[in-house]
Amino acid sequence: MMDWLLILGVLMVVVGIAGTLLPMLPGVPLVFAGLLLIAWLDGFTKVSILSIVIIGVIALTAWAIDFAASFVTAKKVGASKQALWGTVIGGLVGLFFGGLAGIILGPAIGAMIGELMAHQDKSRATTVGIAAGLGFVLALVAKWVLTLLMLGIFTYAYYY
Repeated sequence: MMDWLLILGVLMVVVGIAGTLLPMLPGVPLVFAGLLLIAWLDGFTKVSILSIVIIGVIALTAWAIDFAASFVTAKKVGASKQALWGTVIGGLVGLFFGGLAGIILGPAIGAMIGELMAHQDKSRATTVGIAAGLGFVLALVAKWVLTLLMLGIFTYAYYY
């Protein structure tokens, strides 16, 4: 039974790593769940509960960054409330209907539409849309770095 669970834990980590890039997969939560399962299997003797809590805090941070980045970057360039709502709605629509392109373009297009509704200024809408898209890219990089940090902490705790 333990071998099957270990394989499941490793599989969750691998799919989670892929999920940090692929749409429709909860990447960071899967990585965390897999690491938690592997640590639990040996009674937290190799990887302590404290290490798992630290990894969990990093996972929560990555998750929060993932949801907030496009919103924050759009806000930094002076996006209207409609554009900020457009960022959120576009991100959700892109997540469910647009695959990887939708995840990247959804917040940007949503922000542009919202800004156009608020000010009818194409130049400003383009700036807001680019900022929202840049936020997604920054979130992707941050998510990767934090995922690698989670794996590094786990590996260090497991082997040292």
